[in-house]
Amino acid sequence: MICLSLWCTFAVYTGTVTTRLRHATEHFRQYVPGFAVATATAIVAVAINSIVPTLSALLLAIIFGVIVRNVKLLRSGMEAGLAVVSKRWLRIGIVLLGFQLVLTDIARLGWGVLATVVCVVALGIVTSVLLGRMMGVSPTLALLIGCGFSICGAAAVAGMDGSIDADERDVATAVALVVLFGTAMIFIAPALVLGVGIDARTAGVWEGAAIHEVAQVVAAAGITGGGIVKTAVVVKLARVLMLAPVITLVTLFATRLGVQPAVTSSARNVVEPFSADTKLPTVSMNNSSVTRTKRPPLVPLFVLGFIGAAVIATSGIVPAQGLTAIKVVQTFLLAAAMFGLGCGVKIAELRKVGVKPLVLGLAVSLVVAMVAYVGAVLS
Repeated sequence: MICLSLWCTFAVYTGTVTTRLRHATEHFRQYVPGFAVATATAIVAVAINSIVPTLSALLLAIIFGVIVRNVKLLRSGMEAGLAVVSKRWLRIGIVLLGFQLVLTDIARLGWGVLATVVCVVALGIVTSVLLGRMMGVSPTLALLIGCGFSICGAAAVAGMDGSIDADERDVATAVALVVLFGTAMIFIAPALVLGVGIDARTAGVWEGAAIHEVAQVVAAAGITGGGIVKTAVVVKLARVLMLAPVITLVTLFATRLGVQPAVTSSARNVVEPFSADTKLPTVSMNNSSVTRTKRPPLVPLFVLGFIGAAVIATSGIVPAQGLTAIKVVQTFLLAAAMFGLGCGVKIAELRKVGVKPLVLGLAVSLVVAMVAYVGAVLS
């Protein structure tokens, strides 16, 4: 009798586990098409970047995503996977980005340069928020523009998108402006440096503190020449380090800034980590199935991971080959996430945005460039 009871219990348990595994497998299948196209596109973007380093893999991936969406190559079966890629993979990529930061290299820049970095980030964001309010630009878009232009371009926009409840049209607009003005700076900055006759150290600090994307900094510094690339990149990475405290502060003071913090959904999403946001951000979501919400942590987990990665990189326990491999994975994940974000961009909707964000982007670019130049000269 005992043996029969044990056998029945085992049979029921095995059947339950098998059923759950079958359901989990079927559930996962809906994400495979999106994962596959994002992976393939990221590989292509990274490959092109390895051949032409001045072409950022992240920006290429965004462009590919925009093309796929707007020439109607995107299939509905891809949306669930791309939604996961643009959120989950993005956060993992930002954590791995921390391994690029060696805090001792940043400390060697000196207090003057570090103060310049802080001023660039702070004044860039404050200018964008206040001027955006005066111009009637949405608080979310103004904040995204300020972060993208002041910290680290598209990665900062995407990172902030993971911490606040941002409309994806605002995200797409901010990224597009980063691409536009950052690309322009690749040519404008070297022309100004060479035309005015700025010395090498000042030029390196200025370009690193003024240009939006890391790849754009490398491109501009390479055109300028004079061995300023390393200085420019280290200064730029110091700005990247500001991503963590800025996200934390925005999370704390979101209401005062006129934005909504990202909301963590119910326990259902903890049990089923791929169940949230199964459509691309441009599609309206029906949240009727979510019965409880909770306030997000004051410091998002991926920000803590970013800081932890920087500390580990600084400790020197990860060999150079390991850091190189991590950078490849990080670039791949961010490129895939950027493709997912690009697939959420509808050009027809962007045309409705108007010229105000463009003017705001120009104003913030000028403020960032001027503050960076004053700091570079004085440091």
